Amino acid sequence: MISKATNDLSTFDFTNGEVILIDKDEGISSFSIVHKLRKITGIKKIGHAGTLDPKATGLLILCTGKKTKEISKFQDLKKVYSGIISLGKTSPSMDLETELSEVKQTDFVNLEILNETRNLFLGKILQLPPMYSALKHKGKALYKYARKGIEVERNPREVDIFDFTIEKYIEPDVYFRITCSKGTYIRVIADDFGKKLGTGGYLKKLRREAIGQFDVESAFTIKEFEKVFNSISVDEE
Repeated sequence: MISKATNDLSTFDFTNGEVILIDKDEGISSFSIVHKLRKITGIKKIGHAGTLDPKATGLLILCTGKKTKEISKFQDLKKVYSGIISLGKTSPSMDLETELSEVKQTDFVNLEILNETRNLFLGKILQLPPMYSALKHKGKALYKYARKGIEVERNPREVDIFDFTIEKYIEPDVYFRITCSKGTYIRVIADDFGKKLGTGGYLKKLRREAIGQFDVESAFTIKEFEKVFNSISVDEE
């Protein structure tokens, strides 16, 4: 496992297989992180164990070489997210990727109402996968249909919400922390949460804090990883 506790990468075999913890920055796709790691390490066989939306930040687990066979093991682990659900507005993508609309009153909302609504999302729930997602329909990602205004029929999926904590409320922003099963769309929770409240809502901010026992605090940013990796070559010259 390669994390911030790893200051010397010279003993690692990226070709044979390693697991790398990366803290993804906002505004970059998960595949872009894969691409950057391929460029840094010179290793082509790299994959990530669960995507993050471009606007989200936080923990990505990446596997190289033979370790890519273990990706599903990491995908099955519980995920921990923190973020902000903003009330009073909605968006087609359920986040800031698309234009916001539908301004509604939020002045009646308080922590008691928020916690009562939160309780509706605990345990096993059904989610309808969002149109703005990478799920495939006839070989094409759903978001490609969505951008053309085409709605594709989807089937609800069962996910498990182990914990959903409302940390604070600063109108219209709900600060939350969620522990959930794989396949959970936090954007959908934000949208459904707003619907249950009658205010509408969208995901304003999202950070993946942990995957199973692996914490984002132990993860390199891509720049930190590149700096440590490049120091190997300097030391070997």
